[in-house]
Amino acid sequence: MKFEEIGVLPEPEDNAAICSRRLDAGTQIELDGTLITLPHTILEGHRFAVRRISQGDAITSWNTPFARASRDLVPGDYICTPTSLKAVTDRGVEGLPTEPSATNEPLDPYELDESALHLGQQVTSVEQPGTFLGYPRSQGPAGTRNHVVVMATSSRSSGFVTELARRFDGAAAGDGVVPVAHTEGGEDEVPNNLHFLLATLAGFTLNPNVGAVLIVDTSDDVVSGQAIQDFMREHDYPEIKVPHTFFTREAGFEHDLTTAGTLIEPWLPIVAAQRRVEVPLADLKIALQCGGSDAFSGISANPLAGLVGAEVIKHGGTAVLAETDELIGAEPYVLKNVRDLATARRFLTTIRSFKERVGWHGHTAEGNPSGGNVYRGLYNIVLKSIGAARKLPREVRLDHVIDYGEPLPGNGYIFMDSPGNDLESVAGQIGSGCNLIFFTTGNGSITNFPFVPTLKFVTTSERYERLHAEMDVDAGAYLTGTPMAQLTAETFDLTVRVASGEPSAGERAGHSQVSIWRNWKQSGPRDGISISTDGRQSRALADLPADDRDAPLSGEPLAGQTVPSRTPARLLQVDDRLLPEAVGLILPTSLCSGQIALRLAGQAELEKWAGDAVTRMVALPHTEGCGSSGGASEETFARIMLGYLLHSNTRMALLLEHGCEKTHNDYFRSRLVEAGKDPARFGWASIQADGGLDAVGTKVKDWFSSFDLQPPVEYDGDLGALTIGLEARGPLTPDTAEALGLIGCELVGSGGSVVLSSRGALLADDNFRRTAFGSAAEVGPTIAHGQRPAAPGWHVMRMPGTDWMETATGFGASGVQQILAHVAGGTLSAQRFVPVVEFSKDPETVARYGDDLDAVATGDAADQARIGLETIALVASRQLVPKAVASGNVGFQITRGLLGTSM
Repeated sequence: MKFEEIGVLPEPEDNAAICSRRLDAGTQIELDGTLITLPHTILEGHRFAVRRISQGDAITSWNTPFARASRDLVPGDYICTPTSLKAVTDRGVEGLPTEPSATNEPLDPYELDESALHLGQQVTSVEQPGTFLGYPRSQGPAGTRNHVVVMATSSRSSGFVTELARRFDGAAAGDGVVPVAHTEGGEDEVPNNLHFLLATLAGFTLNPNVGAVLIVDTSDDVVSGQAIQDFMREHDYPEIKVPHTFFTREAGFEHDLTTAGTLIEPWLPIVAAQRRVEVPLADLKIALQCGGSDAFSGISANPLAGLVGAEVIKHGGTAVLAETDELIGAEPYVLKNVRDLATARRFLTTIRSFKERVGWHGHTAEGNPSGGNVYRGLYNIVLKSIGAARKLPREVRLDHVIDYGEPLPGNGYIFMDSPGNDLESVAGQIGSGCNLIFFTTGNGSITNFPFVPTLKFVTTSERYERLHAEMDVDAGAYLTGTPMAQLTAETFDLTVRVASGEPSAGERAGHSQVSIWRNWKQSGPRDGISISTDGRQSRALADLPADDRDAPLSGEPLAGQTVPSRTPARLLQVDDRLLPEAVGLILPTSLCSGQIALRLAGQAELEKWAGDAVTRMVALPHTEGCGSSGGASEETFARIMLGYLLHSNTRMALLLEHGCEKTHNDYFRSRLVEAGKDPARFGWASIQADGGLDAVGTKVKDWFSSFDLQPPVEYDGDLGALTIGLEARGPLTPDTAEALGLIGCELVGSGGSVVLSSRGALLADDNFRRTAFGSAAEVGPTIAHGQRPAAPGWHVMRMPGTDWMETATGFGASGVQQILAHVAGGTLSAQRFVPVVEFSKDPETVARYGDDLDAVATGDAADQARIGLETIALVASRQLVPKAVASGNVGFQITRGLLGTSM
C-alpha cells in the first residue's frame, strides 16, 4: 500500500504518522520510495515511525513531543506507550509487541518566554455581518431557542424539577419545558464548589435561550434561591427580565407540584407567542467542546469546529474554548497568538491552579484520557491536548480567559476554565452565556444539553455512517478528499440554520443531560496524599490512608443487641432465594449512557421485554465513569457498580456503555472475572459500537426477550430474609431513637442485616446506640462504602459525605433491599433501585409533609417500632409502594469519595 492510502502525517516535520485504518503485522507500505514491512499490528488511530528515531529522542505530532523512544526505532515500528499497549491488549488485539516502544513525555511546567510572546491581531471582520433568526432578549444577546426552564438549586430538588417538567410534556411553550436537574449542593455543609455552582446557576437564568425560568429550592438548602439572588447582586449581574419566580418547597411533593405548576402555566402562552426575528450573527456565542476524542480529532473535527468558530467571530460573534486539563501540554500552541501579556499570564495561572487542585487529591492530568481515548489512539494527555487545541486555529487570537461560568466579557475567542469532563464543562459555558454548542467526537458521543442545541462533528466518515442519526457533521470527509474550506462553508451554513431553529440531531433524538463541575473534598494540599504539579510525588493507591481511599474492611458484623420476634412478609422465591422483588436492571457504565438507559428501562417496563420474570425494570443513571479521576474514586465506583449487578434483587442485568468511557464494557467484564463471576450471565450493549440509539435499543430488547425464566413464586417468609438500611434525618426524640434501635434488633435477631451510615444521625444518638449495641460507646464502620458484608448482623457503612442520595446509593450497593428513614423537618427523595420508606413522629413534619409519609409513628418506642416493622413488611410484600417512588421523586448518585475529582 502507498503511505497516502493508510497514513496521516499531522505536520510534515513530524516523525510519527497516524494509521487511518487497521494494519496487520506483515503489511507492506511504500514510504518515500522505500518498501517497509510492519512488524506488528497497528490499530486505526495509532502511530508508527516514519523516520529513524534514536533511543531517548522525542516522538512528535504537530511538531510537539508527546513521547520518547524506549529503543532505536525504524520506519514502520509501532509507537506504543505502556498505557496504550495495555489498552489494546486488554481488548484482545493480536499481533502486538510484547514491550512498549516509547514512554510518555514528562509534563514539566511550561515556562513562558514573555520577550518572545506574539501579540497578534484577531481575524478580519467581514464587511457585511450576517444574521440569523433568533429570539431577542432585553438583557443581552438573542437566543437560538426559547425554553421554559425549571431549575433545581441543589440535588435535593432534582427529582422535583424533573417530574414537574415531565408534566408539561407536549405543552405549547416555545421550544418546550425542560428541567435542569443536577447532583450538586445537596450536602449539609457548604461545598467547596459553591462559587462555581452559584455562577453557573445564575448564568442559566440569564442564558439567551431561556424564555422563562422557575428556580426551585427546599427550605434548608445551602444553595438556595436567595443565595443565587445574593450572588447575582454582589457580582453585578443584570436583572432577570424574562418571566421568572423563585419557589421554595414547603409541603408534600404532589401539593408542591400543583402549586409550582400554577406558576408556570401563565408563562406558556407568553413564551409560545414569541416569534423569531432577524438578529445579528454577532449574537452567536459558540461553546467549543470535544468528547470521546480519537487520533483524528485534531486532524478533522477540531480544526473544522475552530474554523467555523472563526467565521462566527468574523461576523462579530464569540467562540469559547474550555477543558483546562485537556490543554496541559499544548500551552505553546495556545499562546502562539494572544491578545496581550495579561491574557497569557492568566491562561497559565489557570493551568497551574487546575494542576494544584487535582494534585490535592493525589492525581495529575495524565489521569484525564479515558479508556476509549487511549484505545482510539490518544496515548496520553499531551496528544489529547494538542489535538483539542486545534479548535483554536493558528490565525485566531486568544482574547480573554475567564473562570468557570463567568459571564462572557465580550466577543472574540475566549478560554473558560473547566474540567475535561464534557458535561461539566458544557454547563460552565452555558452559564457563561453560550447559546449554541459545537461538540466534536471521534467515537460518536451523543451528548446534548436541555436548552441549548448541540451540533456534533464526528471525526471519520465510517463513524458518521454508523451513527448518522445522532451526528450532524461528517468532518471525516476531509480525510477522504473534501477541502477544508468547503467543509467550513457548509458547516457554517448549517450553524446558521440550526441557530435559526432547524433541529439538531440531538434535539431530534430528545436526549439531554446536565452536570455541573462537581464538588471536590480537598481544599488544600495534604501530607501523604497531595502531589506536586510536576507529578513526581505520586504514590501507589495501596500506600494511601485506608479511610481516604475507602479501602474494604473486614465486613464482619458488630456485636449488637437482638430480639427474637419475627415480622411476617409475603416474599418471592426466585431461584434459591427469598426476595422482596426481582429486578431487571439496565446499568449505564458511565454518565453519557445514563439517560438512554433510563429511556430503555421505561420502554422495557411498558412493553414487558422480560415478561413476568421480573417485577420491574430499573435503570441507574449517574455522573461517573468518565471525566473523573481514577485511583480511590474509581475503586469505589467499580465496587458500587458491581454491588448492583450482583445484588440479590437483580435477576437480569445488562450493562450499557457509551463506548468511549474509562469504564467501558470490557472494563466491567474484567472486574466481574476478578470477583469470580461469569460475565456471560450479563447482557452487554454499546451505543457507539452497536450503531446508535435505535440499534442499541433493539439489541437491549432482544437480550431481555431471549430468556424463558419462570415467574417468581410468592412465599410466606419474614423480615429476617432481608437486609435493611436504617436512617434518620432531622432531630430525633429519645423514644423514636429507641424505636429505630428496636427495629434493628428484631431484624438482626431474626437472621437479617441492618446497615447504618457512619455519618447518619442514628449513630450520633446515645439512645439509639444503647438500644442497638447495649452501650452509648461509639462504633466504627464494618464495611467500606458500597461493600457487601461478610456475614449478616449489625453493620456500619463508611460515608465520605452527607449527601442523602449518595448515602442511599451506597446502601444499595452493600446489598440493602429497603431503607427505612425517620424524617423530621422535611422528606427525602427515593432511590431508583432500593425502596425508601419514610415515617415520622415529628408533629410539624406530619402536618406539613404528611402526604409524603408512608407511616406516622405514634405511641411509645415499642409501638413506633411495630409501625416501622409493619411498614417495611408491607413494602417487602409489594402491598405498599413508597410515596416518593409513586410520585416520581427518585434519584441515584455515586460518591467520588475523598480523593475523586473532575478531570
